[in-house]
Amino acid sequence: MALAQAASVAEKVIGHGDNAVVTQDVSNPARNREKYGHPTEKMKALTWGGKNTVNVVEVPKPKVVDPRDVIVKVTGSTVCGSDLHLLHGAIVEMEKGDILGHEFCGVVEELGPEAQGRGLKVGDRTVASFQIACGSCMYCQRKQSSQCEKTNSNTLENGMYGGRTAGMFGYAHFTGGFAGGQAEFVRVPFGDVNLLKLPDDVPDEKGLYLSDVLATSWNCVVDTGVNKGDVVAIWGAGPIGQMAVDFAWINGASRVILIDQNWRLDFVKSKSPKVETIDFTSLPKGTTVVTKLKEMVHGGPDVALECVAGEYPKSWTHYFELQLGLETDTSEIINECITSVKSFGRVGITGIYAGYTNHFAIGAVMERGIRFIGNGQAPVHMYWEKLLKMIQTKEIEPLRMISHRVRLEDLETVYSKFEKREDGMQKVYVQTKYSLPPCEGCPKLTEYS
Repeated sequence: MALAQAASVAEKVIGHGDNAVVTQDVSNPARNREKYGHPTEKMKALTWGGKNTVNVVEVPKPKVVDPRDVIVKVTGSTVCGSDLHLLHGAIVEMEKGDILGHEFCGVVEELGPEAQGRGLKVGDRTVASFQIACGSCMYCQRKQSSQCEKTNSNTLENGMYGGRTAGMFGYAHFTGGFAGGQAEFVRVPFGDVNLLKLPDDVPDEKGLYLSDVLATSWNCVVDTGVNKGDVVAIWGAGPIGQMAVDFAWINGASRVILIDQNWRLDFVKSKSPKVETIDFTSLPKGTTVVTKLKEMVHGGPDVALECVAGEYPKSWTHYFELQLGLETDTSEIINECITSVKSFGRVGITGIYAGYTNHFAIGAVMERGIRFIGNGQAPVHMYWEKLLKMIQTKEIEPLRMISHRVRLEDLETVYSKFEKREDGMQKVYVQTKYSLPPCEGCPKLTEYS
């Protein structure tokens, strides 16, 4: 928490770069209602209240700030595993009152003057990409939308990473300070670029997940290079790992092995019976994930996909190093991936890693020729049209992930249950008062208050 606050202060002292062409640091219209909020209308939204605290509050409805802004009336959002990193304060430059949520869909409510005539109209059903792209810079022209050069001018991120990511909804001032989608309305900068129209045959409960999880899982698989006949090991049985299982099969994997613990392995197994599983908490004494994989596959898997994150230590060494600020992320799962795969195998990193790690197995990467691939924040715009067609043809089924349908008003409780992995909560669909009736196959509404 102290680090996050210090980073915010440092950024304000140093100042932003001059690359962005969009208004940033509007993480809640209440910060300056006259400039950013509707003068009379309000909405419900989930805000960050400090480490391990979120609050559903009433705030001003956002208004058009930049000429190509679009105001979206939210009909569906969700909670992502990466939202927990914000909850825990693991991502720097969070500020109390920031509106959370980077995955949402909804109906076009209002168009800025320069967003009109660009393919959208009031009433269109849309899904937003979690990243905010300008549509015209070098990276956007390549459809590498998550690295847009013109929507995030954060100086600390540039210094840490050697470059900036795109701005992102609801994901700290480190990525631009944009208000998120766990709300009833959202301001979408460059709305004509960052909103994809949903056809009538794709309900919100399916189209919503084009915003992040489907594109992220697909990118994890294809960017790491899963080929026909590969044996693929996946760390993490959450929604990203679950969809990576499906996408590995689609891209030709001969076997898929999923590593995690508790009920989530059974949940994925019930949806994908062919998947093999390893519960790392139930291994015999002296057996590790690495030795178990080498036992299951001669030489180890061809591909390892890390779909967990770097904030969950297994050993006391990394626990204390994280607590003392000696590293921001643990290297334990990454090292398991590296030492598990065959020589000249491939390791893809999709789980969130925020900064620096200790005890990284760099020698194994070099000596055994491991292809170590940072999958990056997934470039949603590169994939979402293809994935939308795959939903329409039923090649993929997003409803396989959804365990609960919940209300925006109950998100404080939902965050707690999701973090603790209670109630078999895998992926939720968060409805607002503007949501359409549930589609066929969507779980019934669960109310927590």
